[in-house]
Amino acid sequence: MSQRTAQLSTAQGRDHRPLDLATMRQAVNRLLDPDAVPETLPPTVAELETLTLQLRGHLQLLMPELERGARRLPRRGAWRYDVLACVGDARLRLTRQTEPDATHARHLARALNALLVHHGNLSEAGHVSR
Repeated sequence: MSQRTAQLSTAQGRDHRPLDLATMRQAVNRLLDPDAVPETLPPTVAELETLTLQLRGHLQLLMPELERGARRLPRRGAWRYDVLACVGDARLRLTRQTEPDATHARHLARALNALLVHHGNLSEAGHVSR
């Protein structure tokens, strides 16, 4: 008997469930703003590995959403260019295969933070879902 993985029935193969932006911000704050979570200690090596994987997953979910939103902006507009440049930077950071360390994790967190800011701006303008 073969096993099949469940696939979401969506138009164009996308998952239309809302993004968990609050969880994404918590991961960013854990690395970039330790005062936002004062009761926690700096992450251990194991926690850093988990956070790095979590950040990578968040970036992979958020990038396509922002690319779709950017396509709704004027073709030669600075805003579109800025969004797509940040997505490109995030994609580049994902291709770097390094051992999880604090520096790499902070780079991923900064990239995710930039994408979250763009997502907020695009959602206010009605170009992406909230």
